[in-house]
Amino acid sequence: MWKISKVEAEGREPVALVSGEVIGDVQSALDMMANVRYETGVDRIVIDGTMLDAEFYDLKTGLAGAIAQKFVNYQVKLAIVGDFSAYTSASKSLRDFIYECNQGRDLFFLPTEPQAIEKLGATR
Repeated sequence: MWKISKVEAEGREPVALVSGEVIGDVQSALDMMANVRYETGVDRIVIDGTMLDAEFYDLKTGLAGAIAQKFVNYQVKLAIVGDFSAYTSASKSLRDFIYECNQGRDLFFLPTEPQAIEKLGATR
């Protein structure tokens, strides 16, 4: 299913790195979140953007909003790592969504895993 590893650094919040199965709906996002919490006790998750179905990046489907809302509701922070330019070049709405997420405290789109670990480890 998913490969989950816990990253801990002194003075920082622990972060879970998750790879594996594609998240194609809200239930699979919830399942991944529950697995991470059960296996690590961590409420900060880093995933690669390729783990999200292409529908996530098409805001008209509502998948991104629904998944984001679940993470907020369950107080789990999520960083999605990757190059999103292929999606954002065709969608101003997605560019704006990513910008707004990165201004908040719960969901982030970052270019590299080290940046995601740094951001989530520091976010209260």
